[in-house]
Amino acid sequence: MSTVSETTQSALPDDGVVRAADGTPLKKSLARALRREKLRSFMLIAPLLAFIIIAFVAPIADMLFRSVENSIVRDTLPETVETLADWDPQSGELPEERVFAALYRDLQIAVEQRIHTRVGSRLNYQQPGMSGLFRGTGRDVRRMDEAGPFKPQFLEADEDWAEIETWAVIKRYSPTYTPGYFLNAVDAELTAEGVELKPQNERIYITLFNRTMVMSLIITFSCLLLGYPIAYLLAHLPMRSANVLMILVLLPFWTSLLVRTSAWKVLLQQQGVINDFLVWINLIDDAGRLVMINNQTGTIIAMTHILLPFMILPLYSVMQTISPSYVRAAKSLGATDWTAFWRVYFPQTVPGIGAGAILVFILSIGYYITPELVGGTSGVFISNRIAYHISTSLNWGLAAALGTILLGLVVVLFWVYDRIVGIDNVKLG
Repeated sequence: MSTVSETTQSALPDDGVVRAADGTPLKKSLARALRREKLRSFMLIAPLLAFIIIAFVAPIADMLFRSVENSIVRDTLPETVETLADWDPQSGELPEERVFAALYRDLQIAVEQRIHTRVGSRLNYQQPGMSGLFRGTGRDVRRMDEAGPFKPQFLEADEDWAEIETWAVIKRYSPTYTPGYFLNAVDAELTAEGVELKPQNERIYITLFNRTMVMSLIITFSCLLLGYPIAYLLAHLPMRSANVLMILVLLPFWTSLLVRTSAWKVLLQQQGVINDFLVWINLIDDAGRLVMINNQTGTIIAMTHILLPFMILPLYSVMQTISPSYVRAAKSLGATDWTAFWRVYFPQTVPGIGAGAILVFILSIGYYITPELVGGTSGVFISNRIAYHISTSLNWGLAAALGTILLGLVVVLFWVYDRIVGIDNVKLG
């Protein structure tokens, strides 16, 4: 024993540190090799990481920022905002002369830079008429007497400057960040008394959010109801027959979404193919043709057809991996066909159901082309309003707030699904 110990001690260096061939301590050499390996791995995934940041993370971050960003009022009317800080809208009196003088100087600069209409457009989202007020005053401010007084000149230029609410809106939305967009997204507004709900006839977004969620769930359930038997058939047919039917399932992917939606407009209208067929077989009379277009029914039918492949493919890929011996074993033990299916086969397809349901649901809440074409006024989603504010009204702040809320709802539902079903049970094959 003493001989072995003496041999081991003689193999170690005098300082007791194990070194590599080049004399570097072995621990340091291994750490350096590990860092090089990590760096090499990072460089391999760096292009993909950069793409995700640029194409996914950055747009979402920009959307979140736009939903609260409100610097245009302060940047365009800096002196006005500063002098207006001491004015109390509850006093019932208009701001002092020095506020009007500050507004004159700010508008002089804004008109020269041609940015006065931007602040008008921004405030017009909160109070209609502000856009025209700033546009018209921008033309008149050049003709004002720079010696003052400015208050009567502004009141003469436009009577809206005599309204206390006009100045209250400017002061209310002068901070750099605002909750105004989020309040509008939930049918509320910021007033002098605080946060209040809008009048009943102006509340549209809560209704659209509810409609989007409910109809997306209905579409998801419809796709599951239709897709499960098809996937089951594909999984149990001979390979040659299954491949032919799979081509039919994939065929919609090779057809334009606009073409498929337009086809449903032809099929579902009151003088369309479906109604003509129902009248021909005497199921309905000519005066009682069904209204299946420009409503929720048309949206559900068209989107179920469009999203059905996204339910079939995950189900089919999971069903292919299920061995038929399980069902045969259950039947050999006395189980009926229904019991063998429900107790043995169906639980093994739950991962495919979860994957298909998540795909269909998330895709459906973001659709806006199909609801726009076949949904009319009662079948559109919240995504249609987001698209409208981005492309038509150019109210990007409200669109960002609506998108942020929709994203939050999806995350919450995803969390609930994970708690109930478990995201680990979701499989694509």
